[in-house]
Amino acid sequence: MGEDLEKLKQRLPLLDYLQQLNWSGVPAGHGSELVGLCPLHPETRPSFYVNTFKNLFYCHGCGQGGDLIRFVELSQHLSFRLSIAYLERQKTSPAEPSDVMAQAAAFYQRQLRHCLEARRYLEQRGVRDPSLIEELRIGYAPGGNLRRHLTDQGYSSESLQRAGLVNLQGCDAFYRRVVFPCYQDAQVVNLYGRSIGAAFPHRFLLGPKGGLFAWESVRQFSTIILVEGLLDLAVLWQAGFRNTTCAFGSHLTAFQFRQLSAEPDRLVYIVFDQDDNQAGQLSAYQLARRLAPASVPARVVHLPAGQDPNSYLVAGATAADFADCLKGAQQL
Repeated sequence: MGEDLEKLKQRLPLLDYLQQLNWSGVPAGHGSELVGLCPLHPETRPSFYVNTFKNLFYCHGCGQGGDLIRFVELSQHLSFRLSIAYLERQKTSPAEPSDVMAQAAAFYQRQLRHCLEARRYLEQRGVRDPSLIEELRIGYAPGGNLRRHLTDQGYSSESLQRAGLVNLQGCDAFYRRVVFPCYQDAQVVNLYGRSIGAAFPHRFLLGPKGGLFAWESVRQFSTIILVEGLLDLAVLWQAGFRNTTCAFGSHLTAFQFRQLSAEPDRLVYIVFDQDDNQAGQLSAYQLARRLAPASVPARVVHLPAGQDPNSYLVAGATAADFADCLKGAQQL
């Protein structure tokens, strides 16, 4: 049993699992540790440490710590036995019909039309153009109705569990979340949910988060703007910066990095969040240094303290203001 558990944890490293949930951390010292905000409880100062060598975590804020299985127990509210079953299901699940995620995304897109609260949330976040909302396929998950809809379409409850759309108790994975589809090779491979309530704001389904968003249309540009989140991307597209893509966080996956670095001499503006702890800017400089050996020049853009592209434009900045920020970007 112990040997099987070790094999399970090795096949799904803790950091990989956390990154699938959109967790990001920055190096802590010179060792193999990263630190970031704790995904188990709300906090504003990072206290959640991940040791990538030992495959362990510990949060100095809530006092919780352990390995991958312990994290699943705490985050999914499952017993030890059910946590193992949950991870085994992710590891061994067969390929699902390619349209199951697309069917879920389309269903959530229809739900948005009927939820005034969700539409008001998007408006408050600066996303007001109905055609853009349609183009980005933004949806809304009220919770409690996706499982019934998809089983009526012929999908089994087991297949929905394997896809992560419902949990082991049969409940929808997303509740009161604005939902964005994540793509890879033109297929919807995951869904990102942004809470409009009191729950932890970011959530992905377990699985790859896909490539850089809208890459097939953005890759044509010789100059690209890279942001962290989809709300950042949405307001920039709305302002005319259609050469913007996002990585769903400040740490690119290996696949996303290959996409970004495939064309030498493409200029990349990195516009990450201006966090109080400088985590976003540190990640931006690290990425710029990684791009340099691939002959991809990168410039780090500085916004006012505490701002990200979304909050900057929502607070009243214009497209011209943002263009001035790009002009003042720091070249390494």
